[in-house]
Amino acid sequence: MVRAFAMAGLVSGALFFVGMQVQAEPTRATMPDIAKLVHYTTVERGEVTEHIMTTRAAIEAVKRGEPIPNGTHVALVDYRDGKVFRYFIMEKGEGWGQDYGEDRRTADWQFQWFKPDGTINMDENTARCQRCHTSRADREFLYTFNDMRRFEFE
Repeated sequence: MVRAFAMAGLVSGALFFVGMQVQAEPTRATMPDIAKLVHYTTVERGEVTEHIMTTRAAIEAVKRGEPIPNGTHVALVDYRDGKVFRYFIMEKGEGWGQDYGEDRRTADWQFQWFKPDGTINMDENTARCQRCHTSRADREFLYTFNDMRRFEFE
């Protein structure tokens, strides 16, 4: 009887950790140097302000109708009450799409959430990000693709 309870506990614990992996997983996406990115649009969602930025090379590629180059970061800086609440980062790398099955693949883009201090927020669900962004496959998986295309450099 004790053995059965121990085995049930072991199985439950394993399922718990497997379930956590779906919610919080490491990806290849890294925290960029935000100061080096170009702020190309701002989105207001109620009391949330999102500053969205990327590299000059990415914007220029989109304007030319070319794919965004590997190594590109797209950053969404989420502000609440005038302070950075979190960073949502998309990063593109050669062959990175192969890390996922077809149901989650967003070409070679990977996603990660970071806390204001730049550390990974392992409480966020990057699989949810991928599922949502798949609807934008025709726009480099970006909701702000048209904003990028219309952006004018100073």
